[in-house]
Amino acid sequence: MLSVLLRAFGILLMLTAVALPLARAPDRSPESLVARWAPRPSELVDVGGLMVHLRDEGPRNDPTPLLFIHGLGSSLHTWEGWASALRAQRRVIRFDLPGAGLTGPFPEPQPQDYRSETLARFTLQLMDQLKLRQVVLVGHSLGGEVAWQLASRSPERISRLVLLDATGLAIEPLEVPPGLRLARVPVLGWLGQSLLPRGVVEATLEAVYADPRRLTPELVDRHFELLLRDGNRQALRQALLQQQPGRDVERLASLRLPTLLLWGEKDRVVPPAAGAEFARRIPGAQFQVLAGLGHAPHEELPARSLGALQAFLPPR
Repeated sequence: MLSVLLRAFGILLMLTAVALPLARAPDRSPESLVARWAPRPSELVDVGGLMVHLRDEGPRNDPTPLLFIHGLGSSLHTWEGWASALRAQRRVIRFDLPGAGLTGPFPEPQPQDYRSETLARFTLQLMDQLKLRQVVLVGHSLGGEVAWQLASRSPERISRLVLLDATGLAIEPLEVPPGLRLARVPVLGWLGQSLLPRGVVEATLEAVYADPRRLTPELVDRHFELLLRDGNRQALRQALLQQQPGRDVERLASLRLPTLLLWGEKDRVVPPAAGAEFARRIPGAQFQVLAGLGHAPHEELPARSLGALQAFLPPR
């Protein structure tokens, strides 16, 4: 029996030795990613010493531009479906948060602080840099949490608020996507900073979508390659460890602006119960469940979710 166990252990070690080099995914420089993921109209803007990747499209005379904030580990590209439909009539601004996309982590010696309230203050800095007096603020997942944190702190800068499957409440997920689950485990999280099988990224996205058949190879490539941007995996792990669900939720009652809550019916990461709780806490908020969609309705089927946003926007 002992010899069988030793033989099995030896085989496991051999398989591990073979698999680790195959799964090794070294960091990539921002320059190596620009050609594919930051063609025009992408630009880089210096905000407090951090070069922020953003796209600013549509008519500059729009009195209430739309500012989009993406979710954890994502990028400005997640909004492409909505942006392409809106930019002919509306000014649409989207950017990569610190620690994500081509923006990357905060430069040393700045603290590696990716809590939602810190990202909200950073977003306000970006608005000042772009001379945006007031915006319609749209946030997805962690970006939704950043959005309501910002709106509760600087309500005069936000004309309307749209939260899409937003985080921030102490409500248990029905499912934690594989990549996020692994990143929270100390040893595996550390290994993930040098090892990142593309299959883990694909499985994580499948958990986010209601119908995994809607995933495309390019979408998986985008998430995979931008996670390899130098410093992003470390920043993602820090962001996960710094999350404090339920923190600052008393601020929601202070919101006194038109608010739209959009939720995927089949969201298992932040279930619709969270949307109902946001609706209970935010005075006058509209709550709409999007049938047949998961945690990222704007990306999974942009056309199905866009109508609710357009009906909510102020007229030009």
